[in-house]
Order: sequence, then structure tokens, then C-alpha cells
Amino acid sequence: MRTRSVAITAAFFIALVAAVIYANVAGDLPGRAAITLVVFLAAVFLWIATPLNDTYVALGAALALVLTGVIDRTEFTGTLGTNLIWLLIGAFVIAAAINETGLMTKFAAWVVVRAHTPRQLVHLLTLALLISAFAVPSTSGRAALALPVFVALATMLAERRRLVVCLALLFPTVILFSAIASLLGAGAHLVMVEILQESVNQSFTFDQWLVLGLPLAVVWSHLAAEAILLMFTDAEDRRSRISVQASAWPSEGPTSPDSPLTAPQRRVLLLLVAVIIGWLTEPLHHMHPAIIALVGALIAVAPRMGTTTWPKAVKTVPWSLLIFMAATLALATAISRSGAAAWLETVICWCKNLGSWASIGFVVVVILCSIAAHLVVQSRSARSAMLTPIVIATAPIVGVNPVAAAFISTAAAGFCLTMINSAKPIAVFANVEGLSTFTGRDLLRLSGTLAPVSAVLLAFFAFVVWPALGLHLRP
Repeated sequence: MRTRSVAITAAFFIALVAAVIYANVAGDLPGRAAITLVVFLAAVFLWIATPLNDTYVALGAALALVLTGVIDRTEFTGTLGTNLIWLLIGAFVIAAAINETGLMTKFAAWVVVRAHTPRQLVHLLTLALLISAFAVPSTSGRAALALPVFVALATMLAERRRLVVCLALLFPTVILFSAIASLLGAGAHLVMVEILQESVNQSFTFDQWLVLGLPLAVVWSHLAAEAILLMFTDAEDRRSRISVQASAWPSEGPTSPDSPLTAPQRRVLLLLVAVIIGWLTEPLHHMHPAIIALVGALIAVAPRMGTTTWPKAVKTVPWSLLIFMAATLALATAISRSGAAAWLETVICWCKNLGSWASIGFVVVVILCSIAAHLVVQSRSARSAMLTPIVIATAPIVGVNPVAAAFISTAAAGFCLTMINSAKPIAVFANVEGLSTFTGRDLLRLSGTLAPVSAVLLAFFAFVVWPALGLHLRP
């Protein structure tokens, strides 16, 4: 079955490459644009159909563009020096300092001990996980931080099997859905923003993203939490009171919910608040968020003031993701500057004849394709790298604002629940040593319910909520 699906996928991409080559021979497509599209299609095929590392594929594609002369050496190497890459480096160093103090685990423990019913527990955990999106710029990093909390809860509630399964599904689902709250919530967000900046010279500030993403994150996360609770527990489970004791955590130490904040925790909390305020007030002081993050990173590792060391902190930086971002930005540069994007516009210009229906249909298709993309491309960042250039190039043709289209696609791509290997947080909670959590069948059942609900919710935000918040569908 796997061989057959790969063969069908290969045949489809070969047909697309043949169409590109024919357009070049016919004189409709410039040579540099044709090379760019062939390289891009090859990269997408390798992401979809092979087990090759996403960064390896992206870097190979970018180098192919350099070697063929589509982009020059400085355009390629310069992508590693973009603002958002430095922003991500600073954010990860700060996150390492937070993690070193145990502050996030302590916060989660403090929240859950206040729950008295399963519904309260589920929604308080959802709130805690949502807040963590502003402290840890990685879904897999948040999953690693949340795992000890889940293990403690699962041990305490071991006799209530259905509730344990519910919590095991809740943690990764909320981590994935709440990532949209923050610009730094997932690497895919930064990939999209960089491609958008290169393609149409527009982007999002931290506060703009917060205004748009936080409402969706709150509604999406709590809606999913309630769905999981109703699907995986019965009425008796939900009526039975629970008592999450503080004794489930160490009675002493930095993560105990009853102990006061330690001096390092107070310092790093103050630093985190100051950095977030700095990001939100960028329009006032005009200091780029990357500079604020790097200043915060230096303080986080400073002798006596910091809570970790520089060597330890930089080990947590996802260098593979940074290289992936740089390589995909090189691809986006080539698509916009080689004439490939302009040619795509001419190919599908017939859509203009559909009038307003074209824009409505386009948004719906973007949502559905972005939700379904995790079935063929497992990496969230790779999905953004694949979808964003296409969405940005197509949106103006059908009368849709490319900035809005890119944001909608990126938000929808956050749905990746169908398989255990669809996202790292799911794999983390599916394979907890010493605990039985959920099965692939449980996940498939959850995905079958949440996928249509998520599509409807995203469409509501795209057509109603986000335009009211300033992200208009019309250019």
C-alpha cells in the first residue's frame, strides 16, 4: 500500500514538472522561474513521500537554486541573519532559563490542585497550557514541560482509566491548538512570517498576532477540551468529584504548588513579563522584538542575575529549525523574484470570472487543505513552507488579501491530530513509560470529531471575527 501511494504521488508530481517544462519550452515561463518551480515541486514531493529529514530537503533545494544561478550566494547565506531567526534564538534562551527554575511546572501544579471536578480540571489545565505558549516557543518543548504534570495526575487518578485517557489526549491537543496564540508558539509561524515578508513586504508584529491569535486559541482549546471530556468520559466520571492533592508534587522544592516562589523564579518571571511587555509595546519604542529577546537572553544567563548558563541554554536552541527557516526563505525568495509567482497568477487567472464566490471558495479550500495537509506532510514547519508560497501567490488573483490568507492557512495547519506521528506532542503523550495512555484508534476518533468542528470554527474566524479585528479578507 505504501509503495502504491508513493507511486501515485510521484506520477502526480512528474505530471506537474512536465507541465512546467512545457510552459518553459513554449516560451510562457522564464528559465529561472521554471527551475524554481521544479526545485520547489521536488522538495514538496520529498517532504510528502520520503522519510528524508525536512531540513535536509529544504537545504538541498536552496543549494540547488544557488548552483543553478536562480539566487546568488549572498541571498542564500543572508537568510540566516534575518530578524526572526535572532528572535527565536533569544526566545529559546529565555525559555531555557524559565525551565531551569521549574516555574512552569510549579504554575501548572498550582492551577490543577484547585480543581474539584473533572470538568474544572480539564479547563484549568487548558488555561495553564494556553499561558505556557507565551513562555516556551515550541510545541515539543511545552509537551516536555507538561509531561511531569500529566504523569503525576495519571498516577493519582490511576483507578479512573477513562479520565486518564481524557487527560492524555487533552495535553497534546491543547498544546497544538493553543500555539496560534503567540507569534512564537510554533516555528511554522515564523516560517510563514518570513515568507510573507519576502513575498509581499508585509508581516505581523507580536501584538498584531496576539490580537488575532489569542481569541482563536482560547475558543479552539476550550472547545477541544470539552469535546475530549464528553467523548472519553461518561456522565458518572464527570459527576464524581476529584481531589488533586498538592502532595502529588514534592512537598519541598521549586515545583511544589504550596511553596513560595524561589528567588530565581521571581527573577525569571519578572524578566519574562518585561520581555512580553517590550514586544507588545513595539509601536511605542520602535525596538525590534529580536533585540528585546536578545537583551532578555543576556540577562537570563548573566552571572548572579540569570538562572542558567549560556552553554546550557544554547543547547536548547533548535538549530535544525533555524536552518530550515533560512532554506525555506531562500525558496520563497526564488519564487517571488524569478517570475514563478507571476506565472502562477496567469495560470489561474480564470478564477477572476467567478466573482465573489471565488474568494469565498478560496478561503474554504485553504482551510480544508491546510487541515488535511498533516496527513501527507508531518512537519508543521514543512507544511507552512509548502502551503504559504502557493497561498500568497494565489490569493490576489481571487481578490483575497495574501496576508489574511497566509494567516488563515497557518492557523488551520495547526490541526495535526489524526496519527500518533502527526506531531511530536502527540508522540510524547502516546508513549509515556510505565503508563497506558491512548491508542491510535482513540486519536482517529478524536480527529474525526474535531476536524469538521475546527474547519467550521476557522471559517467563522476568517469571515467574521478576524475582519472585525482588522485582518480583512479584501486587499
